Amino acid sequence: MGKFLTRTALFGIVAVAIVAIIRFAAAPEISFTKPPVSAGRSAVATRVSSTSKSPPSHPPSSRRTAASVRIAVPFSPQAPFAEWDPLHEEACEEMALIMVKHYWDETPLSRTQAESELQELIAWEHAHGYGDDVSMAQLKEIAREYYGLKAEVLTEVSISAIKQRVARGEPLIVPAAGRDLGNPYFTGLGPWYHMLVVTGYDGTHFITNDPGTRRGEGYRYRYDVLLNAIHDWTGVKEEIRKGAKAILVVTR
Repeated sequence: MGKFLTRTALFGIVAVAIVAIIRFAAAPEISFTKPPVSAGRSAVATRVSSTSKSPPSHPPSSRRTAASVRIAVPFSPQAPFAEWDPLHEEACEEMALIMVKHYWDETPLSRTQAESELQELIAWEHAHGYGDDVSMAQLKEIAREYYGLKAEVLTEVSISAIKQRVARGEPLIVPAAGRDLGNPYFTGLGPWYHMLVVTGYDGTHFITNDPGTRRGEGYRYRYDVLLNAIHDWTGVKEEIRKGAKAILVVTR
């Protein structure tokens, strides 16, 4: 009986220790209401977990990716007033960049402001030789030249790579074969070439600000759906599925 009790007690201690380790190691849920401190900004993120609700002094380490992340990126559809003319139908790249710019500026984005900034940005692009559709490399140039932002094109694209960047408080601009996204709010089959902003993720989906629909704020795409749809501009809309995988990181 004594041996039995000893073994039972030992088993109970081990079980409690394992549960404690798992709880300690469990990745937190993170909500970025402002850009991270590493970008020279104020308050970073709120850690939401069963063990802590205080804001961390820096973004979570990429070694232990958070279970879920939300970044508060201001939203506007690419047609702020639902005027889907040829200019606005091609404006997903510009609106994606505008949304990210306002995140780093910590400023709201009204529909009126979004429309005004969109028109000004498109006019600047046309004056500087950019077409209606641009690649990740071209959008990087635009972010740097027009807004004075830092920008980097990543070509090693995976679910893990996307999550690690987002967990640092960095929204990502993603080019996609729009018809492979399966968004029911797109008109018809959707655009051949599209861009959106990844603003977070949960256990099964990426969370996005998709400017292609007025219902695009916080729109969720399954990991595999978004990853498989990622393709950079090829120069021909109908050949977008041949485009390389690339994403754009824009920071202050």
